[in-house]
Amino acid sequence: MSDGQSALDALAGRSGRWLALSAAAARHTAAVVAGPFDRVAWRDVYEQSAGLRELAAELDPRHLHTTDLLADVFLSAYQAVPRLRDRAEMAPSHLVNHQVVAALLRSPEFAAMHRETAGDSYAAAMAVLAQASALRGLLERSRNAMDRAQHANNAQQEAVTAATAVSEALGQAAEEAGEDGTVPAPAADAVRRAIEAAEAAEATARQEARAAAQALAAALPGIRAAARNATATAAEAVRQEAALMRAWGVGSGELERMPFDERARLAERLRGGRLARWAELIGRFRQMADGERARKVENAMGELVGVTLGDDLSRVIPSELAVLGVPELRAVFAARYAAGELMLYHTRGEQSTGRGAVIACVDTSHSMYAEGPGGITREAWSKACALALLDQARHAGRDFVGILFSAADKIRVFRFPGDRPAGVTDVLDFAETFLGGGTDFQRPLSTAAGLLEEEFDDTARGRGDIVLITDDACEVTERWTRVWNDAKHRLGFRLFGVAIATPDAATESGSVLESLCDNLRTIDDLTDVHTTADLFRVI
Repeated sequence: MSDGQSALDALAGRSGRWLALSAAAARHTAAVVAGPFDRVAWRDVYEQSAGLRELAAELDPRHLHTTDLLADVFLSAYQAVPRLRDRAEMAPSHLVNHQVVAALLRSPEFAAMHRETAGDSYAAAMAVLAQASALRGLLERSRNAMDRAQHANNAQQEAVTAATAVSEALGQAAEEAGEDGTVPAPAADAVRRAIEAAEAAEATARQEARAAAQALAAALPGIRAAARNATATAAEAVRQEAALMRAWGVGSGELERMPFDERARLAERLRGGRLARWAELIGRFRQMADGERARKVENAMGELVGVTLGDDLSRVIPSELAVLGVPELRAVFAARYAAGELMLYHTRGEQSTGRGAVIACVDTSHSMYAEGPGGITREAWSKACALALLDQARHAGRDFVGILFSAADKIRVFRFPGDRPAGVTDVLDFAETFLGGGTDFQRPLSTAAGLLEEEFDDTARGRGDIVLITDDACEVTERWTRVWNDAKHRLGFRLFGVAIATPDAATESGSVLESLCDNLRTIDDLTDVHTTADLFRVI
C-alpha cells in the first residue's frame, strides 16, 4: 500500500459514529403522543374554529412553531390520558413547546379543566382559546429560549448534514477501493475532510444545545407561573360554560352530537343573551325541582291524621305488633290481618293529580322588567320558574306550553310536546321573548283553557295544570268568569297563581287572583327558589 493510499477498513472505522448519526431517526415536533384519531380531531377542530386559526395567524409571524404548540395544548386537554413525549425524543426547536405543555400538565388546576374537556373537542378547543392571553405572554417571555432552541436545532441539522457527507464520501471511497481494500488518496482525503467537518459541526451543535438549555432553564420559572395562570383561566372558562349549558338544560350527550359551529353559536347566544346573567338562578330552580321530584312518591307517607283499619303492615301501630309477642294471640293477629282489621296509622300525603298539559302563563308586561332583591328581575325569576316547570312536565311525559302575555293584543305561545325533545333554540326563544305593555289575564288564561280542551278532545286527557305568574292585578268580566268556570269544571284543570313582588291589591282578600286560583302564593324574595317548592310536589 503506497503512502498516498489508505485502507478502506480504517476509513470505515473512523466514520462509524457519523454513519450512525446520519441514519438516526428524525426528532419529534409534537410534545404530546397522539394517535391518528387524535390528530384527525385536531385537524377537524382547527378547520372548524375560526378562533383557533386567527390565534395561529396572530402568533406564527412572531413566534416559531406556535401552531404545533396549539395542537399540543389541544391534545393535552382532549385526550383522556395525555402522555408527554420524552424530552430526548424532541427536536431542539420544539423543546420550549415541550416545556410549556409539561408545565400545563403539572399545573394543579389542570385536573379541574381536564374533567370538562376530555373527549370533547369543542371544550378542548375552548380551553386553548381561553389560554390565549397567557400563551401570548408566555411566548413573549420565552423568546430568547425559543431563539436559542432554534439555533440549536439548526446546528443539529448541520451536524446531521455533515454526517451524511461522511457517509457519502465513504461510499465513494468504497467504489474506488482496489481489490486489496486500498483507497486512492483523493477519495481518502475526501473522507478525512468530511470527518473533520462533521466533528466541527458536532462541537457547534453541542455548544448551541448547552446555550439553549441554559436559556430554557432561565425561562422555566416564568413558564411554570404562566402555565398555572393559563390552566386556571381555562378551567374557569370551561366550568362556566358547562354550568351555563347545564342551567339551560343542554345535556352533555346533546352537546357531543352538536356540530361545532352550532355549538359555538349556542354558547355565544347563552353568554350574550338577555337572561345570561340569571343562568345561576335557572340552575338553582332546576336543581330544586329535581329535589322535589325525588321526594314525590305516589301514596307517600305524610302528616299523621289518626288511626284507621286495614292490612298495610308498614303502618301497623306498635300495640298491634306487640300481640305477636304472645304466642296464643298470633292466630288472632293473623285473622284480623286477613280481614283487614288491623289498626294502622292514618296519614295524609301530597299526591300529584295532574295528567294533562302543564301550561305556564308568564306576565311580560313592562313592570316585570323591574329588578327585585339581589338585582334579579321579576322576568328572570318567572322565566326560571317556567323552565323548571318545563322540566317537570317532560319528566312526567306531559306536554308543556309557555304562554307569554302582557296587554290583550300581545301574546306568544310556545309549545313543547312531551313525546319529543325540547329544542334548545326553542327554549331560548321562549326564555328571551319579552313583550312589554300592560297586563291582561283573560286572553292568556282563555288560550290556556282552549289548549287543554284541544288536548282533551284529541287524547281524552284532562286534569291539566295552569300556572299564572304575574306581578300585577287586572279585572276580568263576569261573562268571561262564567265561561272560565265552566271550562274548569268540564276539563278538571287546576290554576296555580304566583304573585311576584306585587302590590297588596294583587293578593288582598277578594282580589281577582285569589278568586281565580286554586292555590295562590306571593313571592317577595326573588333570590329564594324554594318558595315554590310545593308547586313541584303537586304538579
